[in-house]
Amino acid sequence: MKLIRRIIATGAAAAACAAAVIATTTPSPVGSSAGPLTVAEAQPGSVVEDFNYPGAAKIKEEKGITLKRGDGHITLADCSSATGLMEVWSRSNEKVCFRTTGTSGYLTLEVPSVHTIKGSADHAADITLTEPTAKPKEVTVPKGQWTPVGEPTDPQRREYTLVEIRTSK
Repeated sequence: MKLIRRIIATGAAAAACAAAVIATTTPSPVGSSAGPLTVAEAQPGSVVEDFNYPGAAKIKEEKGITLKRGDGHITLADCSSATGLMEVWSRSNEKVCFRTTGTSGYLTLEVPSVHTIKGSADHAADITLTEPTAKPKEVTVPKGQWTPVGEPTDPQRREYTLVEIRTSK
């Protein structure tokens, strides 16, 4: 039975190849300026995931934050849409919320003047903050806990920008 299936599959593949060769070598109709279509041109394009955040330009315009790249497990959310969301508080944007899913996730972004982060109910987070004159600072935000970050923790009271969120269960 396996042999018969293999023979049928091989025959179908050979027929498809023969049809492709005929399609690419058949001349165009008289008066047509287009050359013969190749199989590659007849097929739809492939989809390649680039991990860029969808709609990032519109979000930057509306909310003043830059969402760059991620794996889809940390997404911008309406703060009133659910409880247990990660909350990022900043002086320039007030509150921005993120929904965290899966066992882990990452998102690169820019939220300026961050001062407090509340961890989501289901995920701890490791965040990275930057300040123009200092090296990047990494902070762990426990599940469901309020954590002061950036300016309140800096002796010089400098403003920090949130640049990365990594979550885990």
